[in-house]
Amino acid sequence: MSAHIIALTIGLLLDRIIGDPPKWPHPVRWMGRFISKLTTLLNTGKHRKFKGIVLLITVVAFTFIIVLGVLSAAYTVNFFLGIAVESIMCAAGFSQKSLRVAALSVYKPLVKGDLKEARLKVSEIVGRDTAKLSESEVTRAAVETVSENTSDGITAPLFFAFLLGAPGLWVYKAVNTLDSMVGYKNEEFQEFGKASAKMDDILNYIPSRITGYIIITWTKNFSKQTFRSRLNGWWKDAKKHPSPNSGYLEAATAYQLGVQLGGKNTYKGITSKRARMGIPENPLRAIHILHTIRQMHIAVFLFWLWMMSIGGILRVIA
Repeated sequence: MSAHIIALTIGLLLDRIIGDPPKWPHPVRWMGRFISKLTTLLNTGKHRKFKGIVLLITVVAFTFIIVLGVLSAAYTVNFFLGIAVESIMCAAGFSQKSLRVAALSVYKPLVKGDLKEARLKVSEIVGRDTAKLSESEVTRAAVETVSENTSDGITAPLFFAFLLGAPGLWVYKAVNTLDSMVGYKNEEFQEFGKASAKMDDILNYIPSRITGYIIITWTKNFSKQTFRSRLNGWWKDAKKHPSPNSGYLEAATAYQLGVQLGGKNTYKGITSKRARMGIPENPLRAIHILHTIRQMHIAVFLFWLWMMSIGGILRVIA
């Protein structure tokens, strides 16, 4: 087994158990500051689409070179030091525990009937307006966030860690962070963020579909639909989402839980209507947040197992 496979496996376990200590510096914050400074410098005047490409290449190149340099130095000193450093790098790139903790922070006040606190907590993990959300809408926001980020925050970086080790994982994280900061379709970032948004779509294409398929195939089914019906509905509804990738996670979750996701969201007072996904057999309740967290853990483990199996088969063939 190659060193980076051992490291990403240890990193996945570390993230599941320990997560990101809140007082520790996190690479994404450093990356965010770097992107912010470059954006201030480049996102002005003409040729913003080209400047956005420059931003993308610069951030990705710097990230890859820095991570590769640190890892090369560590492995040069000692093989086990290299694995230890790469494990920590991988752990910092996953978000199992942080996503679970964030979702539970919404679930706990909901089950206690404290809707005001639940609205406050869900506002910390979603971009939509939350001040007037009902219990079911707070639940929907939390469920959609956990579902979407199962791929964005865990299986997608895991996929690229399998391909290229920690450097691959952090190249993905760089693109994902760029998309979250500049990939908006508004006047300020329409042209400048286009390259970053497109690259994020490309990198998430395979992981999102594999993860969605795992959810619809291997997690607990709470609906009355047959597997064939759920599979067809998942594939059809996923394409209704404005994101070319997120729908494959949210639709899979909706069909497995027997609930309906999507609908009306409000962002800074502006209403956005999204297509409905799934069949509303069950009303959305706080317990569905727990079901989605369990889906996440099952999907991550099976995704890891699939990648390990594929890697083993390829090594035998080679």
